[in-house]
Amino acid sequence: MRKLVDLAPLQVRILYRQFLLRVVDLEALSMQADIPRFLGQFASVLIFISLIGAVGLLTSENATATAEGYLSFVWRGEQALISGMMLVVGLIAVISWDSTFPDRRDVMVLSPLPVAAHTILLAKIAASSALLGLAIVTLNFATGLAWPLLIGSHHGSILGFFQAFAAYWFTMIAASIFVYGSVLTVQGFTALLLPRRIFLRLSAILQIVAFGLVLGAYFLRPSITTPAAMATPENQLVLAWSPSFWFFGLFNQLNGSLPVALGWLARRGWIALAVVVCGATASLLLCYVRTMKKTVEEPDLVPGARGWHWTPRFGSALQTAIVLFSLRSLTRSRQHRVIFAFYLAGVFGFALSSLRSALSTTGQPPLNADFLIATFMMMTLAVAGLRSVFALPISLTANWIWRLTQLRPSEKYVAATRKSLLLLAVVPVWFISASLSVSFKPLHAVAAHLAVLAVVGWIFVELSLIGLYKVPFTCSYLPGKVHVQVMLWVFLFLLLILAMSTAELELPSLNNPVRYICLMAILGIGALGAWAFNRHRAKSAVLYFEELPPELITTLGLVWIQSSSSQLGKTGGSPRLPTQMS
Repeated sequence: MRKLVDLAPLQVRILYRQFLLRVVDLEALSMQADIPRFLGQFASVLIFISLIGAVGLLTSENATATAEGYLSFVWRGEQALISGMMLVVGLIAVISWDSTFPDRRDVMVLSPLPVAAHTILLAKIAASSALLGLAIVTLNFATGLAWPLLIGSHHGSILGFFQAFAAYWFTMIAASIFVYGSVLTVQGFTALLLPRRIFLRLSAILQIVAFGLVLGAYFLRPSITTPAAMATPENQLVLAWSPSFWFFGLFNQLNGSLPVALGWLARRGWIALAVVVCGATASLLLCYVRTMKKTVEEPDLVPGARGWHWTPRFGSALQTAIVLFSLRSLTRSRQHRVIFAFYLAGVFGFALSSLRSALSTTGQPPLNADFLIATFMMMTLAVAGLRSVFALPISLTANWIWRLTQLRPSEKYVAATRKSLLLLAVVPVWFISASLSVSFKPLHAVAAHLAVLAVVGWIFVELSLIGLYKVPFTCSYLPGKVHVQVMLWVFLFLLLILAMSTAELELPSLNNPVRYICLMAILGIGALGAWAFNRHRAKSAVLYFEELPPELITTLGLVWIQSSSSQLGKTGGSPRLPTQMS
């Protein structure tokens, strides 16, 4: 990609490097604008996942004793690899929402210059393609070689490896283009057909819907690994409407291993790829021709609708104002939705995996440790994600408005922030967990776990309030302080270990009243202690609305040798200069 960019005209090369910094909003991720560092971290994560997958493929028992066992193993692996690739590209498309289309900055800065619209379009496409290509290559860095080796060894031809290798990489690229192009097509034609103000409102909803569809398609995808299961009538609807199975058929068609009865799956894959490529191309061209002028007056925030509105109360007037301000900032600001999407991915992933495990069993399964771990992680990720976006400002005007209207003690604002975390993070996750727990039994154990989960959510809220003496979405921040990439690994490893330990302690207590009372007492004392600590600290705290870099005083370690007045008189000189350095 870099060599291709170097061969492009000068304007395209310059704009490409600028747009590459904005494909993913590094400022929203609270990272310094160092795109090589970000891309390196992004690539290292995907390479690590690919290496784990390759090692698992080469060391697994691939059931080669029978032809049926080998076919089931191969089909299961192909479906998992294709759906995983589509999941990663789908999340990239959601995170880089609107990055391929022109925004107000592009129009205001580049329109007065002699820069053609197609030049901007080529630079935008090159920047998006760079991130997409990096994801494809790194995620398939090891599996893209291990899987063709495994399949090629059972191929009837001597060129089986090369055929499987070409089929694998073409399928992964085609599936990625399909997912990314689908998002571009929906965005482009929505922007063309709707007025600008309505599109801005609908864009946030479309981003959330796309996010849910990507996660739902991955976690709720069934595994159909035999020709008999493919031919059953109850699976035909799933095969007909699941793009991952279309590209599964496309891969096997290119590899020469697709049964004749499943040829319609490959045809659907070809048709879907052609439709998406044409739709994305048309939407991009039309948007750069017709909608660039409409983005000149595009606001950062969607204006509120006029008319009569009823808003519920969440306690005092101050608490209601901060809760509603936090809710509307989170739903109307793309910057905050992007960073919150990282944590929501984990929440919805655990929720959908729990739902899938419940649907895969007949009847009501007993409450198990996996469900306890999933709900614990959901609660943790929701609170941590909301706490992280609270530190990002919605606008500088909001900063000054809240600063000028601080008419109450700081502890009142901390209490309002606590209520925002409880209502926007703990309560939704608790209701989701309660809805999922209906599938488990016994009911008294489910109710006991929900009570434990509520107290755990309260504890995490209090822990996240330590040192948070600011109004949500108002304090200006210094990029590079949150380090989302570091927090991701913390949640994936340390919190997972904590969740497993907590589940092992909680599960025996659900059916033992004495142990359960002791567990709730310990959790309750911890929650009350954290609440009292935060309340005491908030009484003497001072709200701050602007984060400043720490003052760094650099010392040279100079040692001054003072001379007495008598010595100065004898020598007739002035005070001696520093003569020693430590």
